[in-house]
Amino acid sequence: MKWKEQVSTEIHARRRDVEHLALTIGKNPELGFEEVEAARLLTGALEGAGYTVTRGLAGLDTAFKATLGEGNPNIALLCEYDALPELGHACGHNLIGAASVGAAVGLAPFVESLGGRITVLGTPAEETGSGKVVLVDAGVFDGIDAAMMFHPSSLNLLMASSTALDAYEFEFIGKAAHAADSPEEGINALDGVLALFGGINALREHLPDGVRIHGIISEGGTAPNIVPARAVARFYIRAPRREMLDRITEKVLHIADGAALMTGTVVTAREFELATDNLMPSQPLALAFGANLQGLGVTDIEEFVEGRGSSDMGNVSRVVPSIHPYLSIGDGLVAHTPEFARASVSQEGLQVAILAAEALAHTAVDLLTDPLLLKAVQEEHVRLKESAIA
Repeated sequence: MKWKEQVSTEIHARRRDVEHLALTIGKNPELGFEEVEAARLLTGALEGAGYTVTRGLAGLDTAFKATLGEGNPNIALLCEYDALPELGHACGHNLIGAASVGAAVGLAPFVESLGGRITVLGTPAEETGSGKVVLVDAGVFDGIDAAMMFHPSSLNLLMASSTALDAYEFEFIGKAAHAADSPEEGINALDGVLALFGGINALREHLPDGVRIHGIISEGGTAPNIVPARAVARFYIRAPRREMLDRITEKVLHIADGAALMTGTVVTAREFELATDNLMPSQPLALAFGANLQGLGVTDIEEFVEGRGSSDMGNVSRVVPSIHPYLSIGDGLVAHTPEFARASVSQEGLQVAILAAEALAHTAVDLLTDPLLLKAVQEEHVRLKESAIA
């Protein structure tokens, strides 16, 4: 029986519904943890296709789980649907959510015959809140055999690594005083922040390849004639591997302590976003996705690049074999720009959402019907986890 052809026929029969999801979410952007309407639309479509939906997971109101079928393997399709401040869907998460739901809807009539389960997970706040980290820590991915999603891009790419990320805020406390009349009575908190930047810049010469540290001063005082009593800086610290990042972050924290000691201030460090791990994509699963892309007529495909960004999908890949391939919605596009936001609601973007839905659904069929592929995916994941802690 030609399962993939039947699944594609079903997806195309629902094409307008899937495109409507992508377009409606794209034109009505909601920030992380506030994606109320997007979650409502996606879960409504899943319920209409016969999925059993649970809304609200691990204390996240806009997270959801939808399931269909019984037994194993249990294949997860992940939805993202949060937007960026000011830019809207400039990373195309409207297409991600619609594509995974489109794949799930296409599979729905055949899950019982194929055997196993399809689980659709709504994972909020990838951009600024790392919702998947919360879900991983809460055990939501327990019992899942493989996790898949796609991401819009300027190229077709099967695998990309990502960097592990720590996000720290440093609050320096000093003492206010009149900057002209009695500066000797003050302790300048901004000096602590500037010393922190200076120390980090000195560290850069001794950082391994691939490490990125970038920060902002989010609060530096209120007026030039007042010695700042409080100053705040925020930093993203990234490295190709979590184990490397832990060492770099420790050095940055020591620099902050030194900056406080130098300036007579008191510093407090806190994580203002959840830490994410580097992505470890599953090669056999990614290659299966690539073969399905080729079967759908896509030939311009790259296999692997070293990624420099970060994603909470990295945390998922530590506990479940995972893929996060990219599909082009336009040449030369750069994510997190107004141009990308326009592409995410363009006709080409909508067409790619349908293509992604088909490729994801076809790969799910492979996992449900090919025990050798599933075994290869699981065995490789064991090796990846072992190498990550080596």
